[in-house]
Formats: sequence, structure tokens, C-alpha cells
Amino acid sequence: MFKEVYHPNAYLTDIKNVKLGLRARTQILNILEKHSVDAQTIGKEAETSYRVVLHHLRLLETDGTVKRKGSRPYVWVLTGLGQKRLMY
Repeated sequence: MFKEVYHPNAYLTDIKNVKLGLRARTQILNILEKHSVDAQTIGKEAETSYRVVLHHLRLLETDGTVKRKGSRPYVWVLTGLGQKRLMY
């Protein structure tokens, strides 16, 4: 059976980490690793609704993994905090 691989920073300490949330946060973090963008663009690239993306971005912001820059529409960037991917 195939085991899903989630981004190391998708796991949050203050909430219950369910599969749907882990999947959504993994998609968001993978997009933000490529480039810094606004929530609407993340939603389009991840094929997820804007509200879901915004919810998870706020959870990640509370955890210190991402931060927003500028004024509306905010550009979301990775802070560099949290777990790092293992490279082979």
C-alpha cells in the first residue's frame, strides 16, 4: 500500500493533523517553496478553494512557518523556520 508523503512543515503542534489538512498544507508549502505568491494564486495552482488556502495559511502563520508581506493582496513567503527536507 502506498504511504503519502507530507511536507515536514505541514505538521502543526497546536491542532490535530488530519489527512485532508496535511494534504492541503503540503500543496501550499510546495508552491511557496517555488515562489512567493498571494492566496488566490495558491488556490488556483493547488486547485483548492480560496477559503481553504487562507485557513491553512493562517494556521501556518500562527505556527511561524509562513508570513505575509505587503498590503492586500498579501504575498505569502516561507520564513525558513521548521523542519527541513532530507536530501539524498
